[in-house]
Amino acid sequence: MLDDNNIEIVSWKEVWRYDSFRNKIITGCIALLAILITLPFFFEHIEKRRGAVLNDIFLSDLPSLDFSIPIFILIWAGAAIIFYKCIKNPYVCIIFLWSYILLCLTRIMTISFISLNPPEDIIVLKDPITNVFYGGKFITKDLFYSGHVATQFLVFLCLQKKVLKIINLIFAILLAIMILFQHVHYTIDVLAAPLFAYGCYWIAKFTIVHV
Repeated sequence: MLDDNNIEIVSWKEVWRYDSFRNKIITGCIALLAILITLPFFFEHIEKRRGAVLNDIFLSDLPSLDFSIPIFILIWAGAAIIFYKCIKNPYVCIIFLWSYILLCLTRIMTISFISLNPPEDIIVLKDPITNVFYGGKFITKDLFYSGHVATQFLVFLCLQKKVLKIINLIFAILLAIMILFQHVHYTIDVLAAPLFAYGCYWIAKFTIVHV
């Protein structure tokens, strides 16, 4: 139905005629909504747990600096770009939708199994929009792996135009650096994020969506 050779010319009107595409979009939206509704309860639970504090040699050499505002700007600039492309391009939408669902599910699993306390000199990341999904609270124990870095890297993977891909790759790198300086995550959380993002993207594109 869709492939990398015709992604720029296929419209929503055209693809919506296909039952398989329509069903995957509807199912994906329902699944994502269910996840977003569940997340505040999940994060409230993990915040009450006791976890390990890692001896992060690299992080200990970095000063603790507050980059909340530039992190907020990068995150929502990337979100605006992918939202716009999803509206314009059904191929990008269905791939990102299912990749992001897998990203959320794998984070729930890894955070559940790997119980960590945040770095001792953490500066809490203040993001008034994202905090809605945290139940309006500042969550510090959603550590392995970094959802911010993974999501930004996922945006990079899902975009098609070279210029936008480069911009969002730069966003992802800057985001990773600033998150480390703010000591919101351990180094392993940040390094693992692109790997999980790529795995979710690959599974969504070639097995679940298969467009």
